[in-house]
Amino acid sequence: AFQALKKQVRRYHAASGSVVVLDVKTGEILADVNQPSYNPNDRPKMHDGRFRNRALTDIFEPGSTMKPFTIALALASGKYTPTTTVNTSPGRMEVGGYTIKDDGLDHGIINLTQVLQKSSNIGAAKIMLSLSPHRYWELLREFGFGQRSASAFPGEAYGTLLARRTWYPSVVAALAYGYGIAVSTLQLAHGYQILADHGVKMPLTFIERDQPVSGTQVISAKVSREVLKMLETVVQKGGTGWRAKVPGYRVAGKTGTAYIAGPKGYNKKRFIASFVGVAPVSSPRLVVAVIIRDPKGQHFGGIVSAPVFSTIMSGALRILNVSPDDLAAVAS
Repeated sequence: AFQALKKQVRRYHAASGSVVVLDVKTGEILADVNQPSYNPNDRPKMHDGRFRNRALTDIFEPGSTMKPFTIALALASGKYTPTTTVNTSPGRMEVGGYTIKDDGLDHGIINLTQVLQKSSNIGAAKIMLSLSPHRYWELLREFGFGQRSASAFPGEAYGTLLARRTWYPSVVAALAYGYGIAVSTLQLAHGYQILADHGVKMPLTFIERDQPVSGTQVISAKVSREVLKMLETVVQKGGTGWRAKVPGYRVAGKTGTAYIAGPKGYNKKRFIASFVGVAPVSSPRLVVAVIIRDPKGQHFGGIVSAPVFSTIMSGALRILNVSPDDLAAVAS
C-alpha cells in the first residue's frame, strides 16, 4: 500500500494521499498509509503535515464515493429496486438556486444500477429528494459518519455531518452525491466494510483480534448484497472504475472526483480523486480506500486512484492467500 500510493502521488504531483485497508470480517485495520511520509529515524524539520496520520485526522468532501449509501437508503425504503428508472435529462437540474450537472453529459433515462455505474449526480439527487432526509441522516450516523470509530487512535477526526434542521432541498440533493459532508479515509473505508459484510458494522481496531467480536446490523443483508452487485458494474465495461479490476477476482467499488473547498468557495481546479472497493465479491475479504488530494494533469478518481486500488488489492489478496472467484474471466 505504501509503495503503490507513493508512486501515484509522485506521478501526479499530488499534494497528499492516504490508503486504508480493512479486513471485512474482523474490522482489523491491516494497512494505514499516507503521503508525504518521513523516516522516524531522520525526522525532517519542516512541518508540512507529513507527521499527521492523514487517513484518520484529515477530512474532506468525498463526492461520488457516497452514492452507494444513497442507493442503500433507496433500496431499504421499498420505493426502489436496482432496475427502477430515473430520468436524468437534460443532464442538469436546478435545486434551491443551485445547478447540479452530470459533467456535461445527458445519460437520459437510466436505472439505479446505472446511476452508480455512470456516476450520475442528477440521478442520485432525484432519488434522494424523493426519500426521507431524516432517515438518511440517521443512516449516515449508523454507518459511522460524523463520529469517531472504535479505533481509539489519538486525534482521530469526527468528520462533519450537518444538523438535520439545516437540511434544505439543496443540501439534501448535494448530500446524495457526496457534498455537504466531510469524512476521513478511515470512515469511508468503514462504510464500505458494512456494505461488504451483509450490512454488519464491525468495530475497528489497529490491534489483531485474539477472539471474535460481534457487530451491529445497520442495513439488511439483502440490501447490502444488491448494492455490492450494482457496484460491480462500476468496475466493468462502461463503468467509471474499470481500471480498478483485479485479474481473477470479482471487484465492487466506486469512483469519486470532488472539488476542494477554499476560502472563496469550491476551487474548480483542485480535486479529491478517490476509489473505494471490495473484493472478492463472492465472499468479501478486504476493503481498500484510496484518496489522493489535488493531483495534477489528471484528476478523475477512475484514472488516478482506481489503478492504486487494483495494485494494492491484487497484492493483498495474494499475500492473504484468498482464492480467486473469477477464473473464467482470466481464461477468456
